[in-house]
Amino acid sequence: QVQLVESGGGLVQAGGSLRLSCEASGRTFSSYDMGFFRQAPGKEREFVVGISWSANYTRYAESVKGRFTISRDNAKNTVYLQMNSLKPEDTGVYYCAAAMSVAALNMGYWGKGTLVTVSS
Repeated sequence: QVQLVESGGGLVQAGGSLRLSCEASGRTFSSYDMGFFRQAPGKEREFVVGISWSANYTRYAESVKGRFTISRDNAKNTVYLQMNSLKPEDTGVYYCAAAMSVAALNMGYWGKGTLVTVSS
């Protein structure tokens, strides 16, 4: 089992920045690929970004490329999502996910989410 806890959400104006964190506990964090999904009000959950266990592979949704950056610190069992140039359409609940591959993140472990609200 892997337990994931997100933090860092909040209210920010358009153009601003936030950094989300996801701390993992349980089984060996460094064995898992990690990522973030988000769910806007009235919409389905969507993939945002993923990072491999070694951090040598990342994948971003087109909508966040150039604005969001994912990183991880395996010594701290934590993955980070730096979000810059935020837009109102980035609003939603952001969920951390862990799985054995980035492609399988939607079928792995989930956190409870943290709310990001971007005002125009």
